[in-house]
Amino acid sequence: MPPLAYFGIESSGLNLAVDLLILFVAVFYLSLIYWTYADARRRIVDPMLIGCATAASLFPFVGTIVYMILRPPEYLEDVRERELEMQAAEARLHQLDQALCPHCDYRVERDFVRCPSCLRKLKERCVSCSRPLDQAWTICPYCEADVPGIAAPRTRRRRPAVESELADLDRPLAGQEDTDADEVAPVAASEPATRPRGSGRARRPRPSS
Repeated sequence: MPPLAYFGIESSGLNLAVDLLILFVAVFYLSLIYWTYADARRRIVDPMLIGCATAASLFPFVGTIVYMILRPPEYLEDVRERELEMQAAEARLHQLDQALCPHCDYRVERDFVRCPSCLRKLKERCVSCSRPLDQAWTICPYCEADVPGIAAPRTRRRRPAVESELADLDRPLAGQEDTDADEVAPVAASEPATRPRGSGRARRPRPSS
């Protein structure tokens, strides 16, 4: 029985090439269906739309081309990552630009001098440039003016090295005082204990003749 001829071709070699081409087209068609399903799962949240995209790809090549035109431009993972980044950026901006009033917990901004809710004073103004100042500032960062009402800076504690040097300087002085006291003590002991002339009983006046 002669082999089945395609398009009237009786050559066995050409028939084998046509068979391989048909096999390739069939595998490619099934691969497009699977790719459409997998890509739709990564881009679409609704399972019904995923099923519609997969059913459209059953039409040879046309359904997949239509899906590639109408599919969402981003993956779901990229969308979630972008949303998280946006939320984190908004939270940082919220923390930097806005705060809560310490008296009534009303939302205030950094440059507020008074709370708009309870009218409490939040910050002082610079006497030079009239900008709001933070309570921890000792000078105005805008005009370098001194902030009034700030306590004097604390004195620095002496370093251990400086204290040890001062102690070394004091030791010879203390030793010298001890030697001076030892030298004075024997001299004072060797001197006779004499009374001053003005000490003792007062002399009686002589009787006049």
